[in-house]
Amino acid sequence: MNWSVLLSISRIHILSRIKQSVIAGLGVTFGIATFIVLVSFMTGLNGLLDGLILNRTPHVHIYNEILPSKQQPLDLYSAAENSLSFVHSVKPKSTAARIHNALPLLKILQGNPQVLGVTPQVTAQAFYTAGTIELNGIIHGINIQEESRLFKLDDYVMEGNILDLENNNNTIIIGAGVAQKLSAGIDDRIQLVTAKGNVVPLKIVGIYQSGLADIDNVQSYTNLKTAQRIIGEGDNFITDINIKLHHMEDALPFARNMEKLYGVTAVDIGTANAQFETGTTVRNIITYAVSITLLIVAGFGIYNILNMFIYEKMNDIAILKATGFSGRDVKFIFISQALIIGLVGGTLGLLLGYSISTLISHLPFETEALPTIKTYPVNFNPAYYFIGVVFALSATFFAGYLPARKAEQIDPVDIIRGQ
Repeated sequence: MNWSVLLSISRIHILSRIKQSVIAGLGVTFGIATFIVLVSFMTGLNGLLDGLILNRTPHVHIYNEILPSKQQPLDLYSAAENSLSFVHSVKPKSTAARIHNALPLLKILQGNPQVLGVTPQVTAQAFYTAGTIELNGIIHGINIQEESRLFKLDDYVMEGNILDLENNNNTIIIGAGVAQKLSAGIDDRIQLVTAKGNVVPLKIVGIYQSGLADIDNVQSYTNLKTAQRIIGEGDNFITDINIKLHHMEDALPFARNMEKLYGVTAVDIGTANAQFETGTTVRNIITYAVSITLLIVAGFGIYNILNMFIYEKMNDIAILKATGFSGRDVKFIFISQALIIGLVGGTLGLLLGYSISTLISHLPFETEALPTIKTYPVNFNPAYYFIGVVFALSATFFAGYLPARKAEQIDPVDIIRGQ
């Protein structure tokens, strides 16, 4: 088999029907380009939506849930063991919201090889007051540096500097909704009124916006010491521990193990965001299904055009076989035509898809819900370009293989006799 001669014949066939070849190549080009643009934009958008939730959500959240006692006094009454008993208005057991032995537990978690990072938190309920205005709020006392490293809190601060919380104890970063309702800005002072009636004045050093209005309307951040002072507790008072793991899929067994070993309530990220993850999965399935359908449609276009090539090249096939070319040689000629069309069309499709994706990534995208996002999100994952090339070559190969098999089985005698 003389490969150079066969490839030369393939080239001549393509150029002799340049219009059909260009149409087939454009089918691949636009199919691959549309696939690249669609999957890059949709996965970028999904990544943005996931980031709004997952970046701010710990893989494992540890806290002390206040529940009624599992064992009631009636359970200790031996005379009632074989009786049907009813207990009404069961009250939660009297216990503090703090995590017992939180500081030793933090040290244990910091030394765990599964843990990427761990940060303590103090959660307090209070009222924001400014003049006659009172708003219900939730104050989170945090470790500033760890919160920024693990949960990217600084990415959501639209005004001010998050490091001011670490340097000053009487400071606060408030949500954008709170700032709007209080008509407050940087360097203004607000007062917090706790459930015990304590009044704590704080200076606003930042305003953040997470993109979730329900959170931005109530939530604010201070450092740990300020939050502990607001509720009148000491340095060992910790209400929550947030954990980021190296591998998110380890969250469920890790949470179950924490509950078993330390008697705390541990919620994994999958349980906390089950509905959100379901929505993400559905969006990804739709994205890939539509994208792959576009590539398949392009493959059918190539198949139809190559079928027409065979019917138009019947005389050429008969001459090739009559002059000594085998059926295998003829099959290779038509398969190579398909692969050449797929390679050229796929390459142009990648370039076109990348160009359009780059253009989209520079288009302005400004919304009050996402102040840190300035342009449309696009995911330039090299895997999508690799998939595009592989699928282009695969689709064109199979689109050319079926017509090539038909050309391989043609009897030149029948064609010549028909002339």
